[in-house]
Amino acid sequence: MINEPERKTVRAACPHDCPDTCAMLVTVEGGRAVRVAGDPAHPFTRGTLCTKVANYEQRTHSPDRIQTPLRRRTGAKGATGEARFEPISWDDALDEIAARFRALAASAEGAETIMPYSYYGTMGFVQSESMDRRFFYRLGATILERTICASAGSAGYDATIGARLGTDPERFADARLIVLWGTNTITSNVHLWPFILEAKHKGARIISIDPRRTRTADQCDEHVALLPGTDAALALGLMHVIFAEGLEDGDYLERHAVGAAELKQRAREYPPARVAEICGLTTDSIVRLAREYATTRPAVIRLNYGMQRHAGGGMAVRTVACLPAVTGAWRDPAGGALLSTSSTFPVNHNALKRPDLIPSPRPRTLNMSQLGDALTEVSDPPVRALYVYNSNPASVAPEQAKVLAGLRRDDLFTVVHEQFMTDTCDYADIVLPATTQLEHFDLHKAYGHLYLTINERSITPLHESKPNTEVFRLLAARLGFEEECFKDSDEEIARQAIDLDHPALAGITLDALRERGWMRLNVPETYAPFAAGHFPTASGKCELFNARLELQGLPAVPEFIPPRESRASAPELARRFPLALISPAAHAFLNSSFANLPKHLRQEKRPFVEINPEDAAARRIADGDRVRVSNERGSCELTAVVTTRARRGVVVSPSVWWNKLSPGNTNINQLTSQTLTDMGGGATFYDALVEIERLD
Repeated sequence: MINEPERKTVRAACPHDCPDTCAMLVTVEGGRAVRVAGDPAHPFTRGTLCTKVANYEQRTHSPDRIQTPLRRRTGAKGATGEARFEPISWDDALDEIAARFRALAASAEGAETIMPYSYYGTMGFVQSESMDRRFFYRLGATILERTICASAGSAGYDATIGARLGTDPERFADARLIVLWGTNTITSNVHLWPFILEAKHKGARIISIDPRRTRTADQCDEHVALLPGTDAALALGLMHVIFAEGLEDGDYLERHAVGAAELKQRAREYPPARVAEICGLTTDSIVRLAREYATTRPAVIRLNYGMQRHAGGGMAVRTVACLPAVTGAWRDPAGGALLSTSSTFPVNHNALKRPDLIPSPRPRTLNMSQLGDALTEVSDPPVRALYVYNSNPASVAPEQAKVLAGLRRDDLFTVVHEQFMTDTCDYADIVLPATTQLEHFDLHKAYGHLYLTINERSITPLHESKPNTEVFRLLAARLGFEEECFKDSDEEIARQAIDLDHPALAGITLDALRERGWMRLNVPETYAPFAAGHFPTASGKCELFNARLELQGLPAVPEFIPPRESRASAPELARRFPLALISPAAHAFLNSSFANLPKHLRQEKRPFVEINPEDAAARRIADGDRVRVSNERGSCELTAVVTTRARRGVVVSPSVWWNKLSPGNTNINQLTSQTLTDMGGGATFYDALVEIERLD
């Protein structure tokens, strides 16, 4: 008789940087994950996974996984190929890292010469923001300002609303007008789409505001193709019409907002004709959109982070976030706005991260969006050691040429904890094998719904891989850190995260989550966070006027801050580089994750740039031509896709491709800038002028 392999189903959570944070069911047979599926009982996941995660078991069991710690054996940093590395034991790797860190901390320059670099390659409380923070805080290392994705929009939204709170995504099904502003929902928030379709089937209109005609725009009733970085001007133009025609909700503004008079005065400066010129739209389309938005109830705006990746990105989000107060859209559970649900989750961040471990005087802070400068220009003291985890900066960081020059330094000791030999691994001195989501424990909140989700370990870690928490515990022990917090288990960390006396967490415990897999926060099904005001701002009202912004050198009342690089703001630069570049997410990649796996590479086919037929004809570029895209920062080679999906004057290159899998071993981040946003110190990925030429 043949014994059937043991079969079980394990509850898990998608770990990737996406609003949906899907609840997953992992089928395990004989210790191997054989299937990953969305949990059909989860009200938001509804049994489906996106194309990126649908075959996650293949990622976990990929033959290309890093299997053992590696030490650079020979060859210049940046040269690809594992042959340049030799396997070593975990003890040898950890001993070497601890010795280098100990020596740097004891040197005259001190522990600030050590810099962590991470983002949300995995998003859980346990593996991305607990033991790692404790370790680097206790060490006295440089503090990393994690800004590369969402900081500008978060700062702008918070300046108006007070926190990242908004419309319950499940209520979108009841809206009569849904404005998708700066979001390609079908690619980057796909589980919201069924709620949008439900609203559409009940008669709602769906409008996409996006410089590119995306998959999402194809399915909408209207597409407003504004120029990149002009969102704040459009929002002010809409308010001009609303105030001029008396379509505002005066009662809501009087009761629940401050600064309505000042905002009305600002909006007078943005008549539709002026806004049409700024945004590249028609006057009629602006007037029509303003009237429709102001007179339809419920109306909800879904903002996403694409609209904040330019010089005025924080102010753009702040300005759009004013609209629901102007029209009173917050009165309805299905009205208002949503950028993120993250502030809805009560989390004990101090218990997780232990900022009390930070020494005095406080170590310096460096911005991750300026990694190139940090590695090549900072000298007081210089960065002498870099520890990378949950990120792939050689691919994803802006102004790539400068980043790679820094990583190439022989005197920089670089450690990379990774699942695959990414571009960044090619510059490492030590590479450590990391677990995937199926091989460790975690607890996840979401920024696109209201459910806490647990991730149980499905299988024993493969090869010699270890999770972040275990590696930092081992390093802490080697460095003699005696604080009890370095002995906390992953489960204890998860309990600490939600160990709060807060109404939203009533009845939600780690034990209950382990039994059920996921639980909704205790907010009512008819949740309308600001129907009666009570904004989490200093005034308790929606702050259309915010005096604190003036202390930052910003206008207290929303204003249009143009991109740094555009025809209007930089005419001399635009004469040499006349095309505005945006590089939104590729459909089959999630930043640079999945960008090395065969299925996903087949889906994306090749690195390409979309160019409008008129712009292509002026450069004698045909569909399928090999082209060079360049500006003062660098260049990369791509395949031209001639299409009206890109509006005239704008080119689009979906990202992020690994350098080593791209022509010329460079990607689109050769062209992006390290300059920061107006608020939040964010990256300005969508604020770049370029030129394109056909290659023979």
